[in-house]
Amino acid sequence: MKILFTASECVPFVKTGGLADVVGALAPVLAAKGHDVRVMIPLYSAIQQKYVDEMRHVLDFEVELGWRRQYCGIEELKMDGVTYYFVDNKYYFGRSYIYGMGGDEYERFGFFCRAVLNSLPMLDFQPDIVHAHDWQSGMVPALLRIQYQHLPFFARMRVVFTIHNLQYQGIFGIPEVQDMLGLGDSLFTNDKLECYGCANFMKAALVYADEITTVSPSYAEEIQTAYYGERMDGLLRAKHEHLSGVLNGIDVKEYDPENDPLIPARFTADDLTGKEECKRALQVELGLAVDAEAPIVAIISRLSNQKGLDLVDRVITEIMDEGIQLVVLGMGESKYVNLFSWAEQQYPGRVAARFAMDLNLAHRIYAGADMFLMPSQFEPCGLSQMISLRYGTLPIVRETGGLRDTVLSYNEANGAGNGFTFFNYNAHDMLYTLRRAVFFFHQQKDVWRMLQRRAMSGDYSWAHSAEMYLSLYENMLREAPAPAEKKPRAKKPKAEPAQTEEKPARAKKKG
Repeated sequence: MKILFTASECVPFVKTGGLADVVGALAPVLAAKGHDVRVMIPLYSAIQQKYVDEMRHVLDFEVELGWRRQYCGIEELKMDGVTYYFVDNKYYFGRSYIYGMGGDEYERFGFFCRAVLNSLPMLDFQPDIVHAHDWQSGMVPALLRIQYQHLPFFARMRVVFTIHNLQYQGIFGIPEVQDMLGLGDSLFTNDKLECYGCANFMKAALVYADEITTVSPSYAEEIQTAYYGERMDGLLRAKHEHLSGVLNGIDVKEYDPENDPLIPARFTADDLTGKEECKRALQVELGLAVDAEAPIVAIISRLSNQKGLDLVDRVITEIMDEGIQLVVLGMGESKYVNLFSWAEQQYPGRVAARFAMDLNLAHRIYAGADMFLMPSQFEPCGLSQMISLRYGTLPIVRETGGLRDTVLSYNEANGAGNGFTFFNYNAHDMLYTLRRAVFFFHQQKDVWRMLQRRAMSGDYSWAHSAEMYLSLYENMLREAPAPAEKKPRAKKPKAEPAQTEEKPARAKKKG
């Protein structure tokens, strides 16, 4: 198959969240299975120069956005069997930020979506599957169906759209989006692009994509309810036959405690002595008391309400009364920066907070911590809990989305489980679950070691999920219109019947 991914970020080039990890990890796995996989993202100024130096200029043209005619260059880089295309426009993507500070996000990513589609015939790449990710690529499915599908080059393309986080939808004013993309008033109705008086890039994709996926089976069910649906639950319920959840994986080569070059000592499920060395080194590095018997509880997260940090705020003193050491790594809302800064001063030698995006330190924390706290209000998939499992750092999570699909609470009756979970979004339920984990850490070392070995032995790779995506793609192509159905429209003698088929539908709408 020929497969095109369109996304706003992709590792190793640019990353602000899990979207980049998914695109960057899934594409090479599919390519390794023999498919022609290509990825198209914006050429941000944040992309390291070493990658820019490897790029080859393949194309430049102008993109029409209403009254604007904007330059677009396409740069190419091949890596790990995947061809990466970078959409170049310094005005839109040469800025000092990736998202959200200029007030023209609709124009930046409207340009990107238009550029993706316009470039394909000139690149001579005709994908069977166009796989768009999150709202920044949301207009790709819509524009393809509305403005491009009548062209033979685009007629048989099938479109998948993946929701990585439904909370972020790309909501803008209707006149601005209409003007930029040349979309008529008839498209801005509540069954198409309009959403509560606004234009919505996410909704555009949900309406026009052939199949919709989310990043975990549980999240696919949750977003069809009012609580998790972000005002899209009705549409998602209507599309439920074309909605599925495919659990993300992680890069098991990058996150491999047996071969990780970024941690002080290597270790395996059968020999955890290296993990003890990693813990000691982490305590020294972060200024914590060197104490093998003090469980280190780690949080590596965007600092926001979504991640359940208001629960931590509610019971922070009770958490620290358990004799734990707390390590926090992340950036985000000032109230949580203030919270963990206060805790660091209040509990010297027991709390270490680093407000940064530091991949190397993250590896050392995953390897050196004993427990990983992730009490999310909602979590489409989550990768951190899978990485922590890989390093034998047992997760304490709320049962939601991908956390529910990957972490099973330890059951004392039958010995099943690989971590500790709670269901209600409640600070004291979280506190009780943390206390339970601390009990097993101190009082039942044999159970703790067993859980660590089981966690490290799990399969968190992309292998199974990639097969699920391929199966979805193949089913879509089988359901695509046969080529014979398209051929008569290209011949002048057959053109008139095709038009007469459309006229009654138009007349009915007017009536």
